[in-house]
Amino acid sequence: MSIATNIESLQIDLKPIGVQLVAVSKTKSIEEVMEAYEAGQRVFGENMVQELVDKQEALPKDIEWHLIGHLQTNKVKYIASFIHMVQSVDSLKVLKEIDKHAAKHNRQIDCLLQVYIADEDSKFGLDHAELIELLRSEDFADLKHVRIRGLMGIATNTENERIIKDEFYELKMLFDGIKTSFFRKQEDFDTLSMGMSSDYQLAIEQGSNMVRLGSTIFGKRVIKHFKLKDGKE
Repeated sequence: MSIATNIESLQIDLKPIGVQLVAVSKTKSIEEVMEAYEAGQRVFGENMVQELVDKQEALPKDIEWHLIGHLQTNKVKYIASFIHMVQSVDSLKVLKEIDKHAAKHNRQIDCLLQVYIADEDSKFGLDHAELIELLRSEDFADLKHVRIRGLMGIATNTENERIIKDEFYELKMLFDGIKTSFFRKQEDFDTLSMGMSSDYQLAIEQGSNMVRLGSTIFGKRVIKHFKLKDGKE
């Protein structure tokens, strides 16, 4: 099926149940992203900062760009003027850097706190204790230019559905607890981003209201490398 057909089919399934679709466009061409855009998709996710910057410059300005990959503090400055949401905040240090650069542009940036839920060493994220410590810290309370919208997590890459379900269930329970304890009066703490092409249906079953889909929309990815102006990837 075409990219447009995939988008339309997913929106038919997801919109009625209140699940937002983030189209993961990493490694995809401008033409492929435009096909999704012309089918009505407006929210796109990228993993690499330079690829995100390049696409933002080349594509329509009403696209809402989400950074879903690990963010280094020295790269925040490249995206602070336009990024809609950083889904992958995994430390107070990163959050403070986002706040600093958002202030320079006189804007507030939406963020999700990434929680480590997978049984894999390669994944990023806060563990439960680190999350609580961050939310209780005075430094966090002083931040004025970031808005915490919810949590994000990536499940273990496995074919064992029970493991994946348990990880998603654990994150949903944590989300509910964090909302009650820290964001009870904030209606905009409302986003639980979990689920990718291989497991998004399980994620929705466990309470996800935002899914990040790449190959389901665009097909298999081709690896490309983008370099920043300083020569770093």
